[in-house]
Amino acid sequence: MFTVGVGMSSSARLADLREILGRVLVEAGWTWNEVAAVGTTRRLVDDQRLVQLGARLVGFDRSELEAVAVPSRPSSAARRLLAPPVAEAAALLAAGTGSRIVVPKRVGRHVTIAAAVREPR
Repeated sequence: MFTVGVGMSSSARLADLREILGRVLVEAGWTWNEVAAVGTTRRLVDDQRLVQLGARLVGFDRSELEAVAVPSRPSSAARRLLAPPVAEAAALLAAGTGSRIVVPKRVGRHVTIAAAVREPR
């Protein structure tokens, strides 16, 4: 199962989201049709920029995101705002138990995306 995790600010445009998403998919070697779900914060699940992607959206609470060990350090802005890591944690949670990051967080204009995979057993 392939998933991506998305964190973004209110300033992000759909074009910003699509641009960094395209780069992450190329880096992962996936097509959009192979992505089973997009994980994000619960507050962004109904955000039209994500809805327009057409994928299954899965939202997670702050406490769920904070509980996930992620490989990348939070940005200085995230540390200042005490914001949880979103992209990597949401990608891992959306993929489920036994998943791993295949593309660590990539930062675009107001958008952060990571990709995870759960191998079949």
